[in-house]
Parts: sequence; C-alpha cells; structure tokens
Amino acid sequence: MRDIKQDPSDKHVTKMEMANRLFFRLYQCANMLHKTGSRAVEAEGLTTQQWAVLGALSRDTAQAGMSIGELARYLMVSRQNLAGLISRMERDGHLSVSSDARDRRARIVTMTRSGRHVWQIQALPKIRAYYQAILTDFSITDTAHALHYMIKILENMKRLDAEQLNGQDETA
Repeated sequence: MRDIKQDPSDKHVTKMEMANRLFFRLYQCANMLHKTGSRAVEAEGLTTQQWAVLGALSRDTAQAGMSIGELARYLMVSRQNLAGLISRMERDGHLSVSSDARDRRARIVTMTRSGRHVWQIQALPKIRAYYQAILTDFSITDTAHALHYMIKILENMKRLDAEQLNGQDETA
C-alpha cells in the first residue's frame, strides 16, 4: 500500500485521499457481499436482496407485516426496485401481499409459513456461518466499532439525501 503521508499543511488532500479509499472499499464490500452472500444462500433459491427482505420481515417489529413503502425505506431501495422482487418472492410462496385494512391504497407484505421456514430453518444457519467466516478475525469490539462507524456514515448519507431532496423541492 502506498504511503499517504504528505506535507502536514495539506491535510485536506490526505483526508480526501482517505475518503476516496474508504468509499471505494465500501463499494467493493457491497459488491462482494452480493457475490459471496448470494452463494451462501443460493441453495435455498435466495439472492442477497431476498435475504434482506426476509430479514427485514423476520424482525419482531414486522411480525404483522410492513407496507411496501415502509419496507422500501427500511431497506433504502426504491419502491420500483422492490416491486419486482416482492412479486417474485410472492410467486415463490415466501411472501404474501394484501391490502392494508386501514388504508386500501397501501399494500402490506408479510412472510408466509413457507417464507418463515426458508428463513429460519434453511437460510439463517447459512447466513450465520457466512457472518462467522467473514468476521472470523474480528473481536466483538472490532465488530461494534465497525458497526458504529457504518451507522455514522449511513446517518450522514441520509442527512445529505434529505438535504438534496429539499433542495430539489425548492428549485421545482
């Protein structure tokens, strides 16, 4: 790895070089998560996107289901990207989509019995083994620190996203 030390008066360049490396590594990690994570659950007929949907719906707070909008916000994907995925998972019998009794315009997504079986019995043991393999040389403290910094980055990205959306509204 190239030494990035520079003239102390040029801290901005060093910070920007480090930021570039960090975000490039995040990009690489996301791609490798998709590639290696999909292999971990492919025998169950799942992709990492389906893994994320089942994981979101498996949480205690989502036992009654989630609207498509809530699920899209939770996963930080567009409703359009989620629509095809949900349709495929519904076709495969993992999800059920129904009208919300409180708001007929909203659609509620729940995990079916088959989806719970695939998640709990088939996929979750493989996902846990995947996590263990990826984090094998991480201590609990390392993992907590990594999570802490990822949450900080995510919060800042959300803030920037909101600011950009507000800026678009003002120019429209």
